[in-house]
Amino acid sequence: MFKNVRFIIPLFIISVLLSSCFEIVEDVTVKKDGSGSMKLTLNLSQSKTKIGAIMLMDSINGYKVPSRNEIEDQLEQAAARLKTIRGISNVNHTVDFTNFIASINFSFKNVADVNNLVKELLAEADVKTKIPVSYRYDREEARFSKEYTYSPDVKEQFNSLKERDKEVFRTASYISILRFENTISSFSNQGAKMSKNQQAIMQRLPVSDLVSGKANISNQIQLSR
Repeated sequence: MFKNVRFIIPLFIISVLLSSCFEIVEDVTVKKDGSGSMKLTLNLSQSKTKIGAIMLMDSINGYKVPSRNEIEDQLEQAAARLKTIRGISNVNHTVDFTNFIASINFSFKNVADVNNLVKELLAEADVKTKIPVSYRYDREEARFSKEYTYSPDVKEQFNSLKERDKEVFRTASYISILRFENTISSFSNQGAKMSKNQQAIMQRLPVSDLVSGKANISNQIQLSR
C-alpha cells in the first residue's frame, strides 16, 4: 500500500507547481465498545480545474502523470490489501475526478487493529521505524489515547528531497477528526478543538510541522461514562 501511495506523488507535485495546496484528512469514529471506522482522504479540490488540464499531459517536470485508470487500479490494490488484514472489514474506496478527492475507509473491531494494520504495511514496505501514530482505548475507563511518535528519520528523508518536491509538504494540511458515541469530558492536546455537541475533536496543522517535529498530534481523551 505504501508503494502504491508513491504512485500518486505526481498529483502532489502538480498541485504545488500550480501554487495550490491539498489536505490529508484522517477521520476516526470510535464506538463505546472500542470498535469503529476510519476514513483517509486526499483532497486536491482547491486546484481541480488546473489539475484536470495537467492530467491530459504525459509528464511534467520529469514526473509521469498517471491516468485515471492507473489511479483507480492502485486504489483497488490498496483496498484489496486492507481486506486481508485481521480485524479490518467493510473496506471501500472512492475517487472523484471532478473535484480530485480520493478516499479509502474501513471498519475495525478494536482500535488495536489499526495499529496492527500499520505494522503490517510498514513491514511489507521494509520501513524500519516505529509506528508514527498508535491508538489505545480503555473501555472500562472510557479513555481514548492517540500517541504520536516523531522520528528524526522523517526530517532526514525530507531534507534529501529536491527543493521543488519539498514544497509539496509545505503547502499541505493535515486534519485529524476523532468522533465518539460518548461526550468528551476532557482532552490533553490544546491545539485541538472540541465540537459543539462535545462528541468530536478536530486538529488542523501544516504537514511540514509534523515533518520538522514542531507539532504534536498526541491526545488523551476522557469520555463520559
